[in-house]
Amino acid sequence: MEPAKAKSGNQSVLNTDAFDKRRFIEIYSMSQSLQKLKVEGELPTFEPLLADIWASLYKMKPELSEDNIPDDLQVNKSFMEKIMNDDSFESYRKFTRLDDLSSAIGTVKFGEKTNEWLIDQKKKDEDLQKKMQEIQAMQRQLQKQDQQNGAGKGSEELQEDLKDAMSDLGSQLHQTLENNSHSFSEAMSQAMQETKQTKDSLKSLLGGTSAGSGDAELKKVPLRDQISLAEKIASNKQMKEIADWAGRFKQVARKKQKSKHSDSMERSGVTVGNDIERLLPMELGLYTHPITKSDFLRRFVEGQTMQYEQKGHEVLGKGPIVLCLDQSGSMHKLDTQSKGFTLALMSIARKQKRDFCLILFSTRTKIFKYERGKIKSSDMINLAQTFLGGGTDFALPLEKAMNVINESRFKQADLVFITDGEDKVKDSFLESFNKKKKEKHYNVLSLTIGSNIKTVEQFSDKVVQVKDFDDVGSCTAFEI
Repeated sequence: MEPAKAKSGNQSVLNTDAFDKRRFIEIYSMSQSLQKLKVEGELPTFEPLLADIWASLYKMKPELSEDNIPDDLQVNKSFMEKIMNDDSFESYRKFTRLDDLSSAIGTVKFGEKTNEWLIDQKKKDEDLQKKMQEIQAMQRQLQKQDQQNGAGKGSEELQEDLKDAMSDLGSQLHQTLENNSHSFSEAMSQAMQETKQTKDSLKSLLGGTSAGSGDAELKKVPLRDQISLAEKIASNKQMKEIADWAGRFKQVARKKQKSKHSDSMERSGVTVGNDIERLLPMELGLYTHPITKSDFLRRFVEGQTMQYEQKGHEVLGKGPIVLCLDQSGSMHKLDTQSKGFTLALMSIARKQKRDFCLILFSTRTKIFKYERGKIKSSDMINLAQTFLGGGTDFALPLEKAMNVINESRFKQADLVFITDGEDKVKDSFLESFNKKKKEKHYNVLSLTIGSNIKTVEQFSDKVVQVKDFDDVGSCTAFEI
């Protein structure tokens, strides 16, 4: 099925050109939300109104057209005048101007709030309601005639009546906008706030553990996928929560990784250079003495001052990462936390180019493998919508993990096991698992969420008890 297409006729009330019209058609074809708004919009001219909202947010210098506006577009003109004359509009545009994603999200949000405002006003104003019902009846009649006689073959008389009715509605709505200016401005302000929140959540979801990496990672994702993911976040509370948790955990992961890097450096002798933090105390003394200061500065510029030599010692945690995540029924309350935590751990793998395997388990398993920690937008949506439910079986995910680690890509992996439950595991299985763990040289870090650690201790190298993923202890996993 081909994506819906926007109309390309000259229905704009702004100074839009051929590029603007063509670009909006492309954005429209990528956006399920814009296509939905066209169907649900209260006005026959809602699609060209969306195109003008987009142009007003995206273009460098959008202006209302100086040409005579057709009668049936007077409604759109009233809305665009109100939007563009708002005191806050130029500050909104600093966020959306020439930004494909922000302007697309903004168009959806402005369109939604405009339609909601229109519905609300219709409920309050009986005359407005009657006029809009009259227009909708005319539109249905025209569509019926077009189906019978061919597109564009509806009654010319009915078409003229519809234009006249739209012109009258434009005058009526212009007055309604004047009388209810504050409520409409508030709706537009809320639309922009939601636009910014959606983009921030998207950056949290896609960004890595490096500070400010959200924008850089966004640019690597095709615009169609950016828009699709943004619309999921905007319309799905669970997706937004996962994104917010992912952003929060990634900040912690960044600090943990930075701390681990610093701790892995040790002084191992003296060398020459010009790293101020590693200068010998003797050199600092020469700098403070007026007689030797000039000589110090010369040697410092030339990189010949004496400083401590630092070498990094080998640290664990450079192999692939295998995460066994409990998805039994009792974990449902922590579902968004756990998925945000998973994405943060995956961002470490992506940054360090480590393969990542996620094993979701209850009394069954579901396995996802991500080469070098790279996850596509469609995979994120799939992950967000996946929850197994059911009971708890430890042996099942551990066996799957062993099979994964036996693969060449996952040799010497770090295994993270997370559960909020307890399970009895046969001694014979534990003996076999621990033997293979020793042979394959991998470690198991287990996070237990308010549960008994008796069984987990029998197959783990380290066990950390936490109350939830937001507990400081859970962040131990980010040190691998």
